[in-house]
Amino acid sequence: MAKTYQSIVINAPAEDVWSKVRNFHDMSWAPNVVEKVDAVGDKKGDEPGAKRILNDAFHETLIDVDDENHAITYSIDNGPSPVSSDDVSDYVGRVVVRPVTESNEGTFVEWYSTWNGNDAAAEEFCTGIYTALLGELKKTLEA
Repeated sequence: MAKTYQSIVINAPAEDVWSKVRNFHDMSWAPNVVEKVDAVGDKKGDEPGAKRILNDAFHETLIDVDDENHAITYSIDNGPSPVSSDDVSDYVGRVVVRPVTESNEGTFVEWYSTWNGNDAAAEEFCTGIYTALLGELKKTLEA
């Protein structure tokens, strides 16, 4: 099983960061990476089973929203190569938001995913996207 892992520290309270990422249908905090989010179906952005299409290319499904642990889990069901359904299977991503407890200032955000197939190409692709998304999240919350 292949995987990717990125993290960042954001100078904002964990609750503020969590409120930005928990709604699966709202990625307005990343306008330089995600230009368009189309909600598919009638499930709200915090309901498991909610579906979205990002930038007319990535078809994703929300698996879980864990408010207690500040984590969302989702799947990529199809997208462009190297994460298309022909290239990878069982793609699961997770975003976790945690307060920095040593100083009680800031938030530690992890974004990671696992999948089967197309290891190197998908890892490089996802690393770039998740790094950019985390950078956008930081920029939005520290503005």
